[in-house]
Amino acid sequence: MTGLQHFTRSRAAWIILLLSAIGLEAAALFFQYIMELDPCVMCIYVRVAVLGLIIAGVFGALAPKLWLTRFIGLIGWGVSAAWGLKLSLELNELQVDPSPFSTCSFFPEFPAWMPLDEWLPSVFSPTGMCSDDPWTFLSVSMAQWMVVTFVIYLIVLAVMLIPAIKPLKTR
Repeated sequence: MTGLQHFTRSRAAWIILLLSAIGLEAAALFFQYIMELDPCVMCIYVRVAVLGLIIAGVFGALAPKLWLTRFIGLIGWGVSAAWGLKLSLELNELQVDPSPFSTCSFFPEFPAWMPLDEWLPSVFSPTGMCSDDPWTFLSVSMAQWMVVTFVIYLIVLAVMLIPAIKPLKTR
């Protein structure tokens, strides 16, 4: 366990989280602007969950040896990954079983103190419909890939949680 404890206290562990989340955001922008796939409001909310992972990675990388920053980073990681999983499952349900009675909004509902769609509309403004499913890879939709991705984030978090908060034994 000592090796994993040291890894959770390393800047590299948090930078891996940060870079993986930046890669997801870059992929989302690639799909939007290069492949011309319009993101729906649920897709935008998933982007916000990934932004939470980026912030957690930055926070953890700032001072990974301090218990408080690791703890806050872990909380941010867990909340963001769990929320992203919930959103991805909801989006998958809308795509797999489309219903005229179960649709998503056309406009994002960000808090007044954080209108991301106004601050950065090129990233956080939806232009598509939730029931659209225009892209698959290996017969798996983008929403389903995001379910897999967030499950992986949660599994890695579960593996790192105890070693990250457990005090190191001094000799």
